[in-house]
Amino acid sequence: AKMSAPTMEERKACWGARDEFWQCLDRHAEDASKCEKLRQSFESRCPQQWVKYFDKRRDFLKYKKKLETEGYHPPEAAGKS
Repeated sequence: AKMSAPTMEERKACWGARDEFWQCLDRHAEDASKCEKLRQSFESRCPQQWVKYFDKRRDFLKYKKKLETEGYHPPEAAGKS
């Protein structure tokens, strides 16, 4: 089934739901269980592809922020003795 592009209203609803969900995660130190309702709202208002994209984007933004605050630490080589 080909998905039609969301209307402006639908996009705004999606972004609003995403922002509320992300703010909840920020407040609860990424504890998604405390944000279950907002997650469902986010998933119901956004196309599935967008949800996947935004999840990846959030991980990337958190990673980038961590790099900016802590600097880059290469992973330890496994099996070094």
